[in-house]
Amino acid sequence: MRATLATLAALTFLVSAPGAQTRPSKDAKTFDVYVIDVEGGAASLFMTPAGESIMIDSGNPGARDLDRIMAVLGEVGVKEIDYLVSTHYHVDHIGGMQELAKRVPIKHYVDHGPSSEEREQVAGFQAAYAELYGKAKHTVVKPGDKLPIAGLDWRIVTAAGKAIKTPLPGGGKPNPYCADFKPKDANPLDENGQSVGSVITFGKFRMVDFGDLLWNREFDLMCPNNPIGTVDLYIVSHHGTDPSGSPALVHGLQPRVAISQNGTRKGGTLQTAQTLNSSPGFQDHWQMHWSYNAGTEFNPAGLFIANIDEPAVIAAVLTAPPQSAGGGRGGPGGAPSAPGGGAPPPAGAGATPPAAGATPPAAGATPPAAGTTPPAAGGTPPAGSPVAAVPPPAGGAQPPAAGQPGAPAAGAPGGRQGGGGRGGPGQPHVGPAFLIKVSVQADGTFTVTNTRNGFSRTYKPR
Repeated sequence: MRATLATLAALTFLVSAPGAQTRPSKDAKTFDVYVIDVEGGAASLFMTPAGESIMIDSGNPGARDLDRIMAVLGEVGVKEIDYLVSTHYHVDHIGGMQELAKRVPIKHYVDHGPSSEEREQVAGFQAAYAELYGKAKHTVVKPGDKLPIAGLDWRIVTAAGKAIKTPLPGGGKPNPYCADFKPKDANPLDENGQSVGSVITFGKFRMVDFGDLLWNREFDLMCPNNPIGTVDLYIVSHHGTDPSGSPALVHGLQPRVAISQNGTRKGGTLQTAQTLNSSPGFQDHWQMHWSYNAGTEFNPAGLFIANIDEPAVIAAVLTAPPQSAGGGRGGPGGAPSAPGGGAPPPAGAGATPPAAGATPPAAGATPPAAGTTPPAAGGTPPAGSPVAAVPPPAGGAQPPAAGQPGAPAAGAPGGRQGGGGRGGPGQPHVGPAFLIKVSVQADGTFTVTNTRNGFSRTYKPR
């Protein structure tokens, strides 16, 4: 146990010097993206140089996620949301919408049309949603549409189970990674597969967000020809769970950087790590949480992780006796029985264990520069980073009440979230919530900042 604690402490807190402000200066001409921690759900704020605000998804129901979203909106100075793009109707993506609309005006709602699923994950949502967009603008998008956002080229490439047919600039070439594609069993009416997928271009910078688009739908988009081309930033599909994120998609796009909206026990899987780290030209994986599914070997270095449990908590989970896994359709399951969440390691992995007390290098890890100082345990944000930490609600983050979406079944153990991804939030991380910010210049240069420790990395144009 002592060796495990030492190893985890060294791995987790390999962090660098404090630094970047999270609020743009008044004369900034950057395109800024704030990936907000909603614990394995999705909520991201996009701010254009002209001051327009776009959100993709609105997190889970309840005060925890809403307070975190509102804290970011307030700090950035957003008085109204120009566009709210809802990728699909699962609780972890639209659960916070109704309360968000009470707090801040939403001018334009964007979605893929009616839900493909008869059962609503948020009771009465479709009726409530219709009332909201009936008082504002509403657009049902289809592949090939363009959102009229000044300064950005925002293209819709997937929606309602369909994919774009006409290549975007830079796309249209054969995708060699389609040859080894193997389909997965999936319900064709699953809302995940209906996700609105966006390709967002600012100057020479390109990024993608496909919501929870499923593995087989990725094939429909990317094969046999890749209609998108390459991108700089990939918001990892489906929180990094295994029903999404195929090599045909990821390797075809060849992102340089990825950001995972995972939870501690939802997403962040071994499959996701392997696919990213083997993608041509891939540089860095930034995660919202340290993942118990990936264990000590397949999480990125702590520099790149916005929220990390205390080393003693991580050690207790990783060394706990094995428990049977719970529901595989998004419900909480048992704690992982081994690093990697019980998934088998790749061939040759772990063949030679490290010496006692040694720190295994995380995949793609970059050591901090000499002389850098890690923050104190608990991740105190650097001075001058006002949206870096959002305090938890009174009493700490709480799981959904019994009978609510995402709540565990009676008697179910806490721990790892199953990989099925049908909405429900993972077990809560208790403590401040840190976000990941991306700031983009028109020449294609972009900087990613972890607000927990102030670590930033700047990526030059291709």
